[in-house]
Amino acid sequence: MTDTPVVKPYGSWVSPLSARKIAEAGVGLSFVRADGDCLYWLEGRPRERGRSVLMRYREGGVREVLPAHFDVRSRVHEYGGGAYAAHAGRIVFSHFPEGTVWLVEADGEPRRITPDAPLRYADFAFSPDGIYAVREDHRGPGEPANTVVLLDPDRTGEGEVVAAGHDFYAAPRPDGGGARLACIAWDHPNMPWDGTSLLLDGEAVAGGPGESVLQPAWAPDGRLFYISDRSGWWNLYLHDGEGGLPLKPMAAEFAGPLWGLGAQSYRCLADGDIVARYERNGGVFVESLRAGPLETGFSRPACPVPFGEGWAVLGADADRPARLDLLHADGRRETLARSVPDDPDPAFVSRGEPVSFPTGGGRTAHAWFYPPRNPDFAAPEGERPPLIVRSHGGPTGASDNGYSPAIQYWTTRGFAVVDVNYGGSSGYGRAFRQQLDGQWGVVDVEDCCAAAVWLAETGQADADRLVVRGGSAGGYTTLAALAFRDVFKAGASLYGIGDLKALARDTHKFESRYLDRLIGPLPEAEAVYDARSPLLHADGISCPVIFLQGSEDKVVPPDQTEAMAAALQSRRIPVAMLLFDGEGHGFRRAENIVAALEAELSFFARILGFEAPGVPEIALLGEV
Repeated sequence: MTDTPVVKPYGSWVSPLSARKIAEAGVGLSFVRADGDCLYWLEGRPRERGRSVLMRYREGGVREVLPAHFDVRSRVHEYGGGAYAAHAGRIVFSHFPEGTVWLVEADGEPRRITPDAPLRYADFAFSPDGIYAVREDHRGPGEPANTVVLLDPDRTGEGEVVAAGHDFYAAPRPDGGGARLACIAWDHPNMPWDGTSLLLDGEAVAGGPGESVLQPAWAPDGRLFYISDRSGWWNLYLHDGEGGLPLKPMAAEFAGPLWGLGAQSYRCLADGDIVARYERNGGVFVESLRAGPLETGFSRPACPVPFGEGWAVLGADADRPARLDLLHADGRRETLARSVPDDPDPAFVSRGEPVSFPTGGGRTAHAWFYPPRNPDFAAPEGERPPLIVRSHGGPTGASDNGYSPAIQYWTTRGFAVVDVNYGGSSGYGRAFRQQLDGQWGVVDVEDCCAAAVWLAETGQADADRLVVRGGSAGGYTTLAALAFRDVFKAGASLYGIGDLKALARDTHKFESRYLDRLIGPLPEAEAVYDARSPLLHADGISCPVIFLQGSEDKVVPPDQTEAMAAALQSRRIPVAMLLFDGEGHGFRRAENIVAALEAELSFFARILGFEAPGVPEIALLGEV
């Protein structure tokens, strides 16, 4: 840190956060589970080509559990999740990419228990009778078949089907004795945040087409709990045989959308109590139903995992990256894992502040706003910062203000960033989610544009240097905002959707009917698909765009991105495009994360007219 800030234009500040530092130093932490005196979690490592590593802590230290060639991931529902489970010294896990299931017992060698076949497994649960799992069978024609199966840990087999007939299954959970099985099921065209059913021994006991039920769990005393949004909010319920008993009714979300399997936002404790995590008005809270609030030391904690006499908590703060801590009963705090090796200097951290702003139709939308922050630099007097509008994926998803190196990469260089929770985002109740029903490409675009205009009008951003970027569904919102509105000076689409009919035709089973609700069913709504597809309205895009795409993306095939880039190039719109070999829907490899970040910065610098020190100058399509 310098004593006197250097005066340089916004965007050209020198940042302590290089793209390489972000990509190579960071790991993703997830899926914390306890088994006796062992605590497990997953680490996603970009520097190991995105490998997901199973870690274990027990008295004496932390170590990797499996040989280095194993990658603990699943691709059920394409987005995976629920890739391992541990119980009584045994671990079951899915090995990516072939999807085979392996078992480890008492520190022995991993042993394969499913055949080498186009089958995928996830969301495991041990039972006295075997191991329950969601299975996705890709052997037949048409859509893959989803079932719940029981695997025999003592021999190799495909598993005995114990639940079938629905399009999708999740969360098979046997009771402690293995006598009863609860699970979640739903059918096209619903997504799991639209309508699911809680099945108990094959019989629907809660939920339905207009109610989203999630996360069944058994207490040690045999009581069955679940989360439902029947009140308009995902709240916690006890299955009482009479419609369900709400345990803590409130305008708060005890769960999020089920994009990945295996989420647990509450825990049933041995003494009959429940500890639950919920979100309300952008804040995150953890409570015991008996004792009240539980202090975790994080502003954005996951639900704590009981371990020994204390708790294991994975969490983040607005100014500190994610880490996994042990909260000992005697008050000691022990850090077991960090997403980055060291906490950042707080002087360089821009903390996301919640903002709400007016948007179309008299609605209010929400966002997290990050002003530029770097004590080594100051902008010339009177200059306002360029603004990056981030549109999250999903679109049924949400942004939060947990520390993100990917955001600080921009703010330390002199950009302002606004991370928008447009109508349709989760975290604000079912009615807010449903604002996007039939309105994708309208409400989300409207809210992202409104955020940019509001920040410019209030003097927090330069109205002439507004840019928009997003990945996947956020990439679609980005392209739609550029095609149908005249607010932004440039855009960045990361594996974004350009052709909505192609998405409906080519995408995987999990999302194959998602657009029925967001836009309308085909062929009846074909005219609406055409009207909202940026590829068909590329002549409406008059500003430069950079496209970043994986070559093996099954969600948004690369030909959509290539067609979009070609359409703009034919009209002499400045275009850049990077196609990353071996990447799917999102970038996992360190070298590609570096290249994508640096290309995006170089592109914005070139278009907005400032220097980007330390990154290679990007070439536009058609340049020699």
